[in-house]
Amino acid sequence: MLNKARQSINNASAKILPIIKQLRDVRVVGLLVFALVALLVTWSSVGVIQNNYELQQRIARLQQENDLRQLENENLRLRNQYYETDHYLELQARRQFNRAAPGETLLLVPEETALEYAPNLPNQDTEEMPLSTPAKPVYQENFEAWMEFFFRRDLVDQ
Repeated sequence: MLNKARQSINNASAKILPIIKQLRDVRVVGLLVFALVALLVTWSSVGVIQNNYELQQRIARLQQENDLRQLENENLRLRNQYYETDHYLELQARRQFNRAAPGETLLLVPEETALEYAPNLPNQDTEEMPLSTPAKPVYQENFEAWMEFFFRRDLVDQ
């Protein structure tokens, strides 16, 4: 048994010894140094690419926000132009000052009569509008249908 162990150690050292001798060769050492430098350059390049990707995402997000702000500004500019038109001034005069155009007759209806025939709408200050449940995406409905089928949830619910 002891001889077998010595023989296996000798075999292992016989296999390792040529590898160690090869590591002393200048060409192998140069190849290993070249591989190490190539690995470090690659790692550095991956870091630069990742940083560029994150910066590009940030630039794209900021450009989208800038476009959104420009659209909001354009919308406000158009609204201000509408506020300066005669049509808007006429509508506001009718609403706020109970004015009518020349030749028109203005009918004032008592509030009780108007409310009697008006539909009952929830008050925005006191009652909340009922929220509709958002529609689920098709893939989610499909997944839930399969889960109900596999786990027989539809039979449990009945």
